Amino acid sequence: MVYAVLESSSPIDRRVSTDPIIAAIDIGTNSVHMVVVRIVTSLPAFTIIAREKETVRLGDRDPQTGNLTSEAITRAIGALKRCQEVAKSLNAHQILAVATSAVREAPNGHEFVRSIETELGLAVNIISGQEEARRIYLGVLSGVEFNNTPHLIIDIGGGSTELILGDSDEPRTLSSTKIGAVRLTAEFVPKNPVSDRELIDLQAFVRGQLERATDEIKANLRAGETPKMVGTSGTIETLAAILNTDKNGQIPDRIHGVEIRLPELRHLIHRLRRMTVAERATIEGMSERRSEIIIAGAIILQEAMAMLGMQSLSVCERSLREGVIVDWMLTQGLIEDRLKYQGSIRERSTLKIAGKYGVDLPHSERVAELALSLFDQTYGQLHTWDKSVRQLLWSAAILHNSGHFVSHDAHHKHSYYLIRYGELLGYTEAEIDTIANIARYHRKSAPKKKHQNLQNLSKEQRSIVSQLSALLRVAVALDRRRIGAIEDVSLNCDLTTRECHLTFFPTDPTDACVLECWSLDFKKPVFETEFNLKLSTTKG
Repeated sequence: MVYAVLESSSPIDRRVSTDPIIAAIDIGTNSVHMVVVRIVTSLPAFTIIAREKETVRLGDRDPQTGNLTSEAITRAIGALKRCQEVAKSLNAHQILAVATSAVREAPNGHEFVRSIETELGLAVNIISGQEEARRIYLGVLSGVEFNNTPHLIIDIGGGSTELILGDSDEPRTLSSTKIGAVRLTAEFVPKNPVSDRELIDLQAFVRGQLERATDEIKANLRAGETPKMVGTSGTIETLAAILNTDKNGQIPDRIHGVEIRLPELRHLIHRLRRMTVAERATIEGMSERRSEIIIAGAIILQEAMAMLGMQSLSVCERSLREGVIVDWMLTQGLIEDRLKYQGSIRERSTLKIAGKYGVDLPHSERVAELALSLFDQTYGQLHTWDKSVRQLLWSAAILHNSGHFVSHDAHHKHSYYLIRYGELLGYTEAEIDTIANIARYHRKSAPKKKHQNLQNLSKEQRSIVSQLSALLRVAVALDRRRIGAIEDVSLNCDLTTRECHLTFFPTDPTDACVLECWSLDFKKPVFETEFNLKLSTTKG
């Protein structure tokens, strides 16, 4: 069986000329990375055409405000512009861009993303730590054969470290911890060489931060399982290159699959921490900018391996960027083999959150079915949102009453917070924010610009929230008794007269659905105002 996302061979590259070329950009705390690939739809697979990287240090944030600095923003936008030019020169059909730790934590992160779209016309999605871990998992799966054996994956970034446990199907654990090479260098390594006291403090802090994630991994290992460990990221690749050079006298041609052993790593850290930054930069395999942050990154790796009882790991060159590509292939329905299970992550994650908060699922599923029916019937007349937006409505409908877990009073507001911070997988931060707001406005007041929860949404996202929450209100009203009284609806809109007529079909033909009609009359003003229509109803 052909593995869905293996790199294709050169004969296929020559034969296929119409397959799409996609670029994926990762805006990290330390660097901006890009990979450009050709999607070979006949396999399906992808071939890596080019890689780009530029150190921008977005993690060097203002110590007083936590904001991204203007200097770092300028560097990042310049790097993104160059990536854009390379992607266009390679005839990329689409550029997928994600931002991680530094941007999602900075108070001005959303402002930075908006400025990128304004200046470059490039849409950037901020993703949560767990979503970052999930896409790293997808990226590693595309380059490593797991053979149904549990694997521990570690990715050490500039601002965060992701730890993942998986065996090629559903990841068992996904964690993101706020320790990274840039962040910890700024906090614990103010000067070089590194003193004994500084090293001890750094190690203790890293162990404390990793304790929860490593305990979760160990709890999810089954009796008798012997996991393997895989490491990704620039820090790990650099360490592997130096160790391999020490052993074999030269930098390996390809770092993928190179092994790092814990005793050798400990010895290397002892050696590196006694050097100045300038001295480290002269080591073969070490870049000048990496030499500044390598100690902190190496300590994270050392402590993670020790805490997980792992004596060695192998390096994987694929990570978040390739995971973004695989995720895109999943959303396009291009993957049909064992990774296909990952394609339904949005639905499964939504239902998992629903179960966590005790949602009345039969009621929510009926509301979702009605809401999607209204969405489909009004497409091309009242809105032109695509299938990806349709899925946001589905998730919002399933979770709209999750706030009852906290309290019945103002439960729509509680729903917003539970969804917003519930770490839905498969969605970007902006999409999760949109889902949370659609659910937030299924009752009570309509969306208003002054509402704080709408401030980080773009104009388009606010429009989605306003229109889809209006549809959701109607759907909620139509299942007022929560017994599935209404089986189906037909909605006909006349845009000339600005009138809309809804015909409902009761499950029991003798049921007049009085309470549903009353509820609809109560809730319909928001729908009427949003779409500038008058809504009337009759029983079918």
